[in-house]
Amino acid sequence: MNRDLLKKLPKVDYIKNIDLLIASKKGLSEYTFLQCIKESIEKFRKNILNEKISDFNESQIIEDIKIRLEENKTKKICKVINGTGTIIHTNLGRSIYSKEIGNIIYDVLTSYNNLEYDIAKGDRGSRYSNLEKLIIKVTGAEGALVVNNNAAAVLLCLNEFANKKEVIVSRGELVEIGGSFRIPKIMEFSGAKLVEVGSTNKTYIGDYLEKINENTRVLMKVHTSNYKIQGFTYEATNGEIAILAKEKDLISMEDLGSGNFINFSKYGVTKEPTVYQSIESGMDLITFSGDKLFGGCQAGIILGKKEYIDRLKKNQYLRTIRVDKLTIGILESVFEIYLNEKEAIKKIPTLRMITEKKEEVLSRAKVMSKLLSSYNIEHKIIETKGNIGGGSMPQEEIDSFGIEFYGAKANFLEKAFRENRLSIIGIIRNNKFILDLKTIQEEDIEYICKNIFEIYKREGLI
Repeated sequence: MNRDLLKKLPKVDYIKNIDLLIASKKGLSEYTFLQCIKESIEKFRKNILNEKISDFNESQIIEDIKIRLEENKTKKICKVINGTGTIIHTNLGRSIYSKEIGNIIYDVLTSYNNLEYDIAKGDRGSRYSNLEKLIIKVTGAEGALVVNNNAAAVLLCLNEFANKKEVIVSRGELVEIGGSFRIPKIMEFSGAKLVEVGSTNKTYIGDYLEKINENTRVLMKVHTSNYKIQGFTYEATNGEIAILAKEKDLISMEDLGSGNFINFSKYGVTKEPTVYQSIESGMDLITFSGDKLFGGCQAGIILGKKEYIDRLKKNQYLRTIRVDKLTIGILESVFEIYLNEKEAIKKIPTLRMITEKKEEVLSRAKVMSKLLSSYNIEHKIIETKGNIGGGSMPQEEIDSFGIEFYGAKANFLEKAFRENRLSIIGIIRNNKFILDLKTIQEEDIEYICKNIFEIYKREGLI
């Protein structure tokens, strides 16, 4: 019996040419495709030898291979649907780009480009020169430099200007960002010595003055973007720190965290300090992330006085934390959009989602509801609260709308949606599974609903 079943096992060369499997292998390499086929056939072989199965058919092997192919796809970075209502979702890639930027980057990625080539001179150029000019145009800063993230930006600045010297920071600003990276540790790694001043909730400019000595090099301010201290509080302003640093021939520096260029209070959202305000305060150096409120990609952007930026460009650390053509191409595209604030609000998805009226979200919810009803999926539209996320404005909630699903327990639906071939990430509130439309793009709605129908059908819910 075992011998007959073993003979029944198909050959790899036969299975790999089945149309259904060829369609399923999209996005995977030929090696991975063949490996999934071999693993599946070997699984059936072992089950036959161990007498775990008494018979099988070709469709069972094909289904097993399809499952393996889908599992391999989810191991790679892939598109997921963010139905959590968190706009800058750290686990889901933070800020997203517009299709327009995607098209621009496609040309950069699939062609040779002028990354380090000066077209006008026909000779070697700097990878930073064009981007720096654009950043200066948008911000008004004297100079600019880009590295691979904000932690690297802080490290580079402190290593260049305070290696083996002292940096004064308020105790209330010794933040920890995602992944347990702490300001004190980054400072230690840079070679700088941390000097804490003030208390957790109150730090005055006099506290900085009191600690200045011959070893002091930098007065540093860190924006507490991922937490708030409330009640009896006080903090020295950027302007006060900048003036004191200038008087004492020191460098003033601010780690702004999220690079915000928009006065959100105009759009009914809590006001967050802007890059422009930091520059106007007189700070010598300012660092911020490119993939949070700025709405770009992972990067650390340094703005400052030209003499300091020129020194940073010569620091040997820069080679280890420099950015590639993809990052430069994205940042050039995003900064170009920032030349017009109205265009930025419309064309940068992060800003659009933060500032859009809740009626626009309701409109998307109604479109999704209509499609779900056509599939006989039980649900209803509910009011929800989205949030900005990404360590930015932690207490700020944004009015939104979502779809609440029925037909099974919330935990069951959450898992089924998440493990679908198109992973749809939602939230559970009050024992109900919800997709928040704040973070769902209009062009994805039809495709999402088709996948939800497949989920309900597969799980026997309709």
